[in-house]
Amino acid sequence: MLRYLTSGESHGPVLTALVEGLPAGLPLDGDYINKRLARRQGGYGRGGRMAIEKDQVVFLSGVRGGITIGSPITLQIENRDWVNWKEIMAPDEGANLNQKVVTRPRPGHADLAGALKYGQRDIRNVLERASARETAARVAVGSMAEKLLEILGIIVIGYVLQIGRITVSEESGFIQESQMELPNLQKFKDALSGSQLYCPDPKAEEDMKKEIDHAKAAGDSLGGVFQVCVFGLPPGLGSYVQWDRRLDGNLARSLMSIPSIKGVEIGLGFAASRLSGSLAHDEIYYEKGRGFYRLTNRAGGLEGGITNGEPLVVRAAVKPIPTLYKPLHSVDLLTYEPQLASVERADTCSVPAASVIGEAAVAWELSAALLDKFGGDTVEELKNNYDSYLLGIKKRSI
Repeated sequence: MLRYLTSGESHGPVLTALVEGLPAGLPLDGDYINKRLARRQGGYGRGGRMAIEKDQVVFLSGVRGGITIGSPITLQIENRDWVNWKEIMAPDEGANLNQKVVTRPRPGHADLAGALKYGQRDIRNVLERASARETAARVAVGSMAEKLLEILGIIVIGYVLQIGRITVSEESGFIQESQMELPNLQKFKDALSGSQLYCPDPKAEEDMKKEIDHAKAAGDSLGGVFQVCVFGLPPGLGSYVQWDRRLDGNLARSLMSIPSIKGVEIGLGFAASRLSGSLAHDEIYYEKGRGFYRLTNRAGGLEGGITNGEPLVVRAAVKPIPTLYKPLHSVDLLTYEPQLASVERADTCSVPAASVIGEAAVAWELSAALLDKFGGDTVEELKNNYDSYLLGIKKRSI
């Protein structure tokens, strides 16, 4: 079983993650993970916190000489802002609990619900963990999963489709099906890394940046949509035999657990509900030497909770960040008096960062499904099992 837990507060000393189940023999380069952590911190519309932090992963266990050894992996990411908060966030009795007290919950955040659930009088005890800062640890964990997928020839790409009212144009070919014809996936990933919004449509990106500028000037925030595509997946990951083994359900759960995600769809998603069955499904063909194939990918690579061999296409809707510099109406947690919501340092738009987190989440769930199906205590054993399975499928097309 592949699993992980994260810990740490937004302004605590460190974020940590404990990972269990990665096979021995997986090359893990800190720079590989750090590049993805840097992408999470980037993106047009980010706030002041990103100017303070420079996320770098440190392995504390489970890795020796740059190779996993099969034991649990502990990783750590330092919070540089801790130096400004160590008296307030100190774990011992010397903590200054009277500074930076928060009693005005923000609409759209975990503030009020969390304070009521855990009986807190200071909302800081909620927001410190509910903060999206925790996702830095998730990106580090997902990066290790992405490395495992790469060894098997599987490529994961996340990118932005929409910010506010601006959407990537249909003609650009990156919304649903034509992106499946990308001739050079690495070239596409390199192009995205040069984009400030991780958007494949330069014209749309310029308009998105203007939208972000307008929102920032108004003290407002913007949401949007990102897409994750996965190429090179075999048929057969996931299962229909129990509800909790359906891969589409696990992907949706993982993506919905990212702060600010309010909707997930696969393939045509909600659009399929407006079509007749003859237009919603992908007809099946067979060619000797090629095997089974489809001319369309409306299912987004998943049927019955199982990958069908086509590229996986998943989208997630990101709501606007709830911290506004022109705050909304709220009520004080202690006095019950009408107040404006608290203002914490925040981004204007986090959709590009969310696309990086989403990419990591998808990579993790796919790695879990691969290990569930093929097993293996070492990478070599996993790859042998995987190659044997692919050979069996290939024989059916001869």
